[in-house]
Amino acid sequence: METHDQLRELFRMQAALNRRIGVDTSAMDEAEKTRWILNYCRAMTQEIAELTDSVPWKWWAKYQKFDEQNARVEVVDLFHFLVSLAQVLGMSADDLFNAYVKKNEVNLRRQESGYASKDHGDSAHI
Repeated sequence: METHDQLRELFRMQAALNRRIGVDTSAMDEAEKTRWILNYCRAMTQEIAELTDSVPWKWWAKYQKFDEQNARVEVVDLFHFLVSLAQVLGMSADDLFNAYVKKNEVNLRRQESGYASKDHGDSAHI
């Protein structure tokens, strides 16, 4: 399976999971979109905290160990919520892929130019 097809499959699987738990991202009005964008952002914030806790970041605590397996699980959890967020915004796997490619080009241009100043219009085409 090509990577592009794998992304489509992840989007399909996430939509099915969301519907199973009562969230239909394809039929939301603006108020519901707002609510679910905030829900998913909060969920991702929590998952990032859990990912952070997988890494020994407490310099004063000598008992901590790097939990790479859990870190991987937290990244996957983040991806679940990120795909759901993209779906709330009406994005398909193809939309996400194409926007990523365009934004990656912008980021590369920024690095090549030294990224000395912010150009708020350089991402307007995405």
